[in-house]
Amino acid sequence: MYNLVFYIYEFGIFIASFFSDKVRKMWKGERAAFSYLKERVDKDADYAWFHAASLGEFEQGRPIMEEFRRIYPEKKILLTFFSPSGYEVRKNYEGADLICYLPIDTPTNAIRFLRIIRPSVAFFIKYEFWYNYLHILRHRNVPAYSVSSIFRPNQIFFKWYGWQYRHVLNCFTHFYVQNEESKRLLHTVGIDNVDITGDTRFDRVMQIASKSKTIAAVETFKDNKPLFVAGSSWLPDEKIFIPYLGKHPDWKVVIAPHVIDEEHITQIMQLLEGRKVLRYSELKDIDDQTLRSAEVLIIDCFGLLSSIYKYGDVAYVGGGFGVSIHNLPEAAVWNIPVIFGPNNHKFKEAQELKACGGGIEICCENSFKEVMDNFINNPDELRKAADAAGEYVRTHSGATEKLLLLVRQSK
Repeated sequence: MYNLVFYIYEFGIFIASFFSDKVRKMWKGERAAFSYLKERVDKDADYAWFHAASLGEFEQGRPIMEEFRRIYPEKKILLTFFSPSGYEVRKNYEGADLICYLPIDTPTNAIRFLRIIRPSVAFFIKYEFWYNYLHILRHRNVPAYSVSSIFRPNQIFFKWYGWQYRHVLNCFTHFYVQNEESKRLLHTVGIDNVDITGDTRFDRVMQIASKSKTIAAVETFKDNKPLFVAGSSWLPDEKIFIPYLGKHPDWKVVIAPHVIDEEHITQIMQLLEGRKVLRYSELKDIDDQTLRSAEVLIIDCFGLLSSIYKYGDVAYVGGGFGVSIHNLPEAAVWNIPVIFGPNNHKFKEAQELKACGGGIEICCENSFKEVMDNFINNPDELRKAADAAGEYVRTHSGATEKLLLLVRQSK
């Protein structure tokens, strides 16, 4: 049944590729993967294979790859992606020797792929459970590790009808999970080769913070005033925080939207009508006095957000009014409280930030107003929340070192 579904899925991707640029990139990338690997694989090399579904999983696995490279410099690294949002952004990542799409998980593709690579170890990051690839790895006695994984009761493995797909869990040599709940759930289905090592994303945000850029334009724009940084925001987020901050011109605002196409930027500009707004892409022709007098700075490019957070006094992370909240630790690492929308229940870091006081959930304009009024009128409350956010990230770092130590001990 699983293979039939994937053959149908593969045909569906082919059809969808005619209508979607993103799907077309994935279809072409998967088709090109075999020729790419045949041309570039070093047949005498020992490969470690890391698989990430998308960009978020890549960032989660990146500290593991880089530490693995340091410990085993003699090995080469193959990095594969499933989604274009990961591959297209990180296809030139220098930490891997080979980077390509992972062909769809059919028996033929899996056999062909693994015959070319012949990895000596495989790491699947967070949610990756490819039935055919994993069964062939087990058949060949290749260690396969599930890293930074997290499990929930609503996953198919823990349903009465998921007994067949549950067999894929037996293919892993070991699970390195994020929390106690994941370990408990795996135990209920007879999986006990599990250790709790935490979430390697915290190591990544600590790493990013240590290498952050100085952004002179943002420093000048801030002009020693309180700064509100909205990261990865969507229109429903912007409709909440922009009206409130318009009534507080003493606060500077940086907006780094998740989507930076002209349609979305125009929507933001309409919400900001009457305010002094600048776009980052236009700053080369702007003098410092004009930059200081601006009230809002829109970041209409990628790659700056993680460094911009350090200038903030309060952060808002978008996505919580959609289906997927964005990277909360990336903001919290800078000792600033993080505000986010209500659709966050699947995200452990959101729940834990709320519990420690470093993260605050809002559901509407009124609740956002209550939070910001409290911070503005009670500086001690703002400082307390900021310290809690930073401490949360620091105390949850170290998963990479712990994980790889256990991997080495298991050999």
